[in-house]
Amino acid sequence: MYITPDWRFFPVKIETLTNPFPSPSPLPYLLIWISVSSLLITKTKHINNRRPSCFCFNCVHTKEIAIVETMGSFKTLHGQGLNFFICPIDTISGSLSLRIQQLDVTCETKTKDNVFVQVGVSVQYQVLPEKAYDAFYSLTDPHEQIRSYIFDVVRSNIPKMELDATFTSKADIADAVQESLSKTMSQYGYQILETLVTDLSPDVRVKASMNEINASKRLKEAAMQKAEADKIRQVKAAEAEAESRYLSGVGVARQRKAIVDGLQKSITDFKGDVEGTTPKDVMDLLLLTQYFDLLKDVGANTMFLSHEPQAVANLQQQVGDGFMRKVGK
Repeated sequence: MYITPDWRFFPVKIETLTNPFPSPSPLPYLLIWISVSSLLITKTKHINNRRPSCFCFNCVHTKEIAIVETMGSFKTLHGQGLNFFICPIDTISGSLSLRIQQLDVTCETKTKDNVFVQVGVSVQYQVLPEKAYDAFYSLTDPHEQIRSYIFDVVRSNIPKMELDATFTSKADIADAVQESLSKTMSQYGYQILETLVTDLSPDVRVKASMNEINASKRLKEAAMQKAEADKIRQVKAAEAEAESRYLSGVGVARQRKAIVDGLQKSITDFKGDVEGTTPKDVMDLLLLTQYFDLLKDVGANTMFLSHEPQAVANLQQQVGDGFMRKVGK
C-alpha cells in the first residue's frame, strides 16, 4: 500500500505491521501511523511550486505563507511552523515569501534629442500578508507584470527629456515608476517599497562625444584663465616698474636737494672759519674733492680713463661759466 501527502509525490511503501499484542482497540495502530508520519516529514525544496508535506503535517519556513486548497479550491493560509491538514483532501498548492524582494529591469528607450539609452531600474517589493490570496491567485507571473509597468513608465517619461536632463532627473523617473507601480500592484497584494534608477547609459560613441565636448570646454576655460593670468602679470609688472621709477626719481631729487643743502652749509661754514675766502674758492675746493671721489669710484671698478692736469681747471672753468650764464639771465 502506498501513502503520499498529495497522492503524487514522495511515495512511501508501508508494510503491514503485525501487532504482537492482539487487542481489539485500534489505538496502537493509530500511534504507530502517527509516529511514522512524523518521522517522514521532510524539508526538501519546492517541487512544481508545491511545498513538501507528509501525510497530515506541513512545515512552513519563517517569513513564508503556505496556500492550502481543498479539492482544488482555496481553503486557508498556513503560517510559519508545523501545520496540520486533512490529507489527501487538502493539498499545499504553493507558498509565498514575505521577505523584501528585488527585481532588476533594464529598459532601452530614446531621449528627446534622439539618443538611445539603457535605463536600469531596481524595484524592491514585498507581499502583504493580509492580501496573500490576491498575490497568489491574481497574477500568473508578478515579475513580468512589474517589468511591463516599468517599461511603460520609463518609455513614456524619458522621450520628453533631453539626454542631459535625464541624468539630472533620475529621482523624478524613479518617483514616477514607484507611483505607478504602487497604485497598480497594491490591488494584487504587493507593496512597492522603493524604486531606484541604478543605471543610465547612452551609446558608447555618445559617451565619447560627450567626453570630448567636456574636454574642449575645460581646455577653453583653461586657456582663458591662462590668458587672464598673463594679463594680470603684465599689468602688475608695468605698475611695479612705474612705481619703481617714480620712487627712484623721488630718491634722486631728494639726493640732489641734500647735496645742494650740504654744499650751501659747507660754503657758509668754510667762510666763517677761514677769513679772506670767497665763495669761488670754496666751490673750487668742493669741485676738486668731488673730482677725486669720482676717480676713487672709477678706480674701484677697474676702469681706466685718460687724465690730464688741466682737467680740473677745465671743469672749474666750465662750471663757472655755467653759473655766470645763469646769473646773467
